[in-house]
Amino acid sequence: MVSRTRLSGSALLALAFLANATWNAQAQEQATGAAIAPSAQRATIVFMTDFGTANDAVAICKAVIIGIAPDIRLMDITHQVTPFQIEEAARFLTDVTLYYPSGTVFLVVVDPGVGTSRKAIIVKSKKGQYFVLPDNGVVTPVIERDGLESAHEITNRNWMIQAAVSSTFHGRDIFSPAAAHLATGWNFKEAGPEVPKLVRLTSKIPLVTEKGIAGEIIGLDDPFGSLITDIPGDEFKKLGYELGEKITLQIDKTKITIPYVKTFMDVPIGEPLLYIDSRGHVGIAVNQGNYGRKFNISPAAKIFIPRKGASVNAK
Repeated sequence: MVSRTRLSGSALLALAFLANATWNAQAQEQATGAAIAPSAQRATIVFMTDFGTANDAVAICKAVIIGIAPDIRLMDITHQVTPFQIEEAARFLTDVTLYYPSGTVFLVVVDPGVGTSRKAIIVKSKKGQYFVLPDNGVVTPVIERDGLESAHEITNRNWMIQAAVSSTFHGRDIFSPAAAHLATGWNFKEAGPEVPKLVRLTSKIPLVTEKGIAGEIIGLDDPFGSLITDIPGDEFKKLGYELGEKITLQIDKTKITIPYVKTFMDVPIGEPLLYIDSRGHVGIAVNQGNYGRKFNISPAAKIFIPRKGASVNAK
């Protein structure tokens, strides 16, 4: 009799706990208007432009997206791409896509050819990520790394804003609504005809010779002003330098001598350094300073690093 009473008490306690959890879920559902589904995967749009933040363009595009897909998870890469710089946007996109899963929709509007015959497209990579963007080469490095499954031009009016399409704001009228529809589950093959061949950027490859490596400053790591080069760290290491050594190199026509170190605080504050950056390329910085501003260096300055023991004049 005692054991039966204990069993009944345990059962009642479990039922009370379950009822309380159910009531809490129902109350939260009523408060938010959405069912509680902890394991549900929300579609994600990751947005990048050269629009800047001093006007309303980004906010308008986001309003269009939310109007179509109110439950979307909307994230940003940056809206401070240097205006019209497709190569810079391509670099940002390539770096960021590594960290997002398949199914992510990347919306990129860096579009100096807006209103011309250039195509508005949706690209799917073999990684399963989607890219809604102009066909101007901005997706080239991603496709070179991850592979291309297929691409379709956005010509179906149902995928666009349901109003007149302007000739200068396709970010609002074509790209944003297309990304929103894609994120809600629309089949991108229905956006328009397949694009058999994409516009491609011309890859700039550093020149490696027996004398050293000749490359380019491809960007500034703002707001710090550190120089980003196109020289892979693995190629640099083949030149023979060891950590702690000083290297004499040339940026444009200026020769500099700079220590090769692991991180910023390996040199005194205010002093320059050469290091391998988080993307695996040669970087040049000033510890707690701005190298680009201090030495008036900007893309696309040329850089030459000689092999250890060779003269910087040997290039």
